[in-house]
Amino acid sequence: MPDAEGDPASPDNSQQALDKRRLAEETRNERKVWYFLGYFLFGIHLVAFVMIYAVMHAPNK
Repeated sequence: MPDAEGDPASPDNSQQALDKRRLAEETRNERKVWYFLGYFLFGIHLVAFVMIYAVMHAPNK
């Protein structure tokens, strides 16, 4: 008679695999969020520097 603990199709192994997949997906999603935040902040600063440059070099009336 097969032992329930040694069975590869047991619910515990399935749950562990699901948890591993979920953790890997969460890690990927978190990394994507940090990349998005980094690009967003870089873009905001780039726009700010261009606007400062434009204001400083605008002709005076």
